[in-house]
Amino acid sequence: MQIIPAIDILDGNCVRLIRGDFEQETVFSSDPVQMALNWQKQGAEIIHIVDLNGAKTGTVNNKLIIEDIVSKLEVNVQVGGGIRDLITARDLINIGVSRIVLGTAAVKNPNLIITLLKEIDPEQIIVALDGRHGRVAINGWQDQTEVNVLEIASTMTTLGVKRIMYTDISKDGVLEGPNLVTTQQLVQVPNLKVIASGGISSLEDISSVKNTGCEAAILGKSLYTGIVKLAEAIETGS
Repeated sequence: MQIIPAIDILDGNCVRLIRGDFEQETVFSSDPVQMALNWQKQGAEIIHIVDLNGAKTGTVNNKLIIEDIVSKLEVNVQVGGGIRDLITARDLINIGVSRIVLGTAAVKNPNLIITLLKEIDPEQIIVALDGRHGRVAINGWQDQTEVNVLEIASTMTTLGVKRIMYTDISKDGVLEGPNLVTTQQLVQVPNLKVIASGGISSLEDISSVKNTGCEAAILGKSLYTGIVKLAEAIETGS
């Protein structure tokens, strides 16, 4: 199982939020590019970047920083936050982003996903399902829908989506362990690769997520606070 460090960018800074709350922000670095280089140096094979300004507003706000990260790194970079149309998706792929992550767009505009799957290699597309009490939240987790996480996962596979990223919002940024039940249920959806995110706070958590059959796990706050060391996480996941 691959371990993917997360870099959440808000107003140019590398931050972590608690349960996606923009009012509960901790700045860990004013230099996201250097942070990405740091994770690469420690053994990361791919970096997960979230444009939090983009997630909130619906348009990618930190493209120059993202482009700088992609140009300086030798490892792959996947990006989410504010990707709501084909032009933005293509722009990111064209600057060297290896995979794009779409959440709100997948829920509100499934036709965009169908178009993207025709225009872009399906392996370069990740649908982010961000859940709160089993229902999907959108627009930077600010708006709650009644869409069931498992149902939309199944719908996405019928469209041709090969990979999803699942985050339990209630677990994100609080170091209380991941939602293994829903993660396991998603892994059991046929023809779907699952990336787990949210709440992973120990090597034991990583082992538990690995045992569900997930392809990868995204780590954020546990790495930034030093509770988990990236090298040990990678070893546990392998």
